[in-house]
Amino acid sequence: MPLIPLAPAARAARSRGEGLAAFNVVHVENAEAFASAAARAGTPVVLQISQNAARYHGGLAPIGLATLEIARAAEADVVVHLDHADDLDLVREALDLGVSSIMYDGSKLPDEENRARTAEVVRAAHDLGVSVEAELGEVGGKDGVHSPTARTDPAEAARFVADTGVDLLAIAVGTSHAMTERTALLDLALIEEIASAVEVPLVLHGSSGVADADIQAAIRAGMTKINVSTHLNTVFTGAVRELLETDPDVVDTRTWMRAGREAGAEEAARLMTLFRDAKAGVPA
Repeated sequence: MPLIPLAPAARAARSRGEGLAAFNVVHVENAEAFASAAARAGTPVVLQISQNAARYHGGLAPIGLATLEIARAAEADVVVHLDHADDLDLVREALDLGVSSIMYDGSKLPDEENRARTAEVVRAAHDLGVSVEAELGEVGGKDGVHSPTARTDPAEAARFVADTGVDLLAIAVGTSHAMTERTALLDLALIEEIASAVEVPLVLHGSSGVADADIQAAIRAGMTKINVSTHLNTVFTGAVRELLETDPDVVDTRTWMRAGREAGAEEAARLMTLFRDAKAGVPA
């Protein structure tokens, strides 16, 4: 299937009161697992490649091209998204490669510079039919420097969207990146306030640290794109560890990678269903 841009997929999910799953691709097995899970769950999925993942592979092209091919062969609608990029050269490379969405992260910059650079990325991306997500209010935990106590101001969020023309906005409402326990406390009232003030779909970063019921509550309050990475990495690694502990003689990497891929696909499908069914709440 052809790639889909992020903006219409997110708007459609928001109109239905559903969450749109966005999962980070660190290696090829992640992309395979999440594309398979999307077909199983019957929902679109966002396959995200972070700036850090691109660096791990020595550049965006190796993991980017593989992810694009997996996305095009998928039996579900797939967005391929560059995530948390503050390097404008990497943004240009991603656009040339053919991704359908960019997350430009200028949240560490002074406010006016963030707005100007984000607007520049928006113009370049929109010329190619590519969607743009940006961040206002640093979400906690990234690179160990941001506090989960950060909060996005609703009026500032509305002005930022108007000034830059972004398609989606990531906001700070109590989450933190790279959490391994699902104990984050979300500011649901703030989510509702920002959702009322901002026309574009909102993005919840750091969702690995949020319990199932709280993610659904956040979607009902106004969140749309739900980013999950660490939690799925934990599931993948746990399955690999279990297999190697059970059978320490395994040396074929495909054997233990397959175990991680299958576990990741199962949990990803569960999460996609959870996000889709947010209006109904978590089953008892």
